[in-house]
Amino acid sequence: MKQELKEPLPTPAEQEGFYKQLRSRIARWLGQKPGKRGRVADVVLFAPDLFHLLMKSLTDGRIDRKSRLLVASGILYFISPIDLLPEGLLGPGGYLDDVAVASFIITTLIGSAGEDVMEEHWTGNTRLLRTLGTISDRGGKLIRKLPAGVLARRYLKKH
Repeated sequence: MKQELKEPLPTPAEQEGFYKQLRSRIARWLGQKPGKRGRVADVVLFAPDLFHLLMKSLTDGRIDRKSRLLVASGILYFISPIDLLPEGLLGPGGYLDDVAVASFIITTLIGSAGEDVMEEHWTGNTRLLRTLGTISDRGGKLIRKLPAGVLARRYLKKH
């Protein structure tokens, strides 16, 4: 059965614009909350890098078509104003669910395409698997209760 996206994927320019906007929004949010860099802030800081990894994965020919559809859905979830924790109401703290969804998708891609393929596109400061472990550990009660957070934690414990 042929699977197609129901919504058009944002253009590369729109994706890059969203990435830059996300980075600056999180930086402003953290700047307004000195001393509040707790678990939520530490996890939210991974959002731009995870989004970038999803964008780069989408165009990698080593990732199968079915997985690219999963990646496209993750990108759309990031960009959509309607989700489980809306950024419009919660500010950048609302990216917790986006981080959980992206983490689940990326752990799935690691299982199908391999860690090396994903690591090539990773721009974060630490190794990708270590970052996903940090997200899982520091995510607090909220992210662990999200369905994608539960799935990602189970996957990371097995691998």
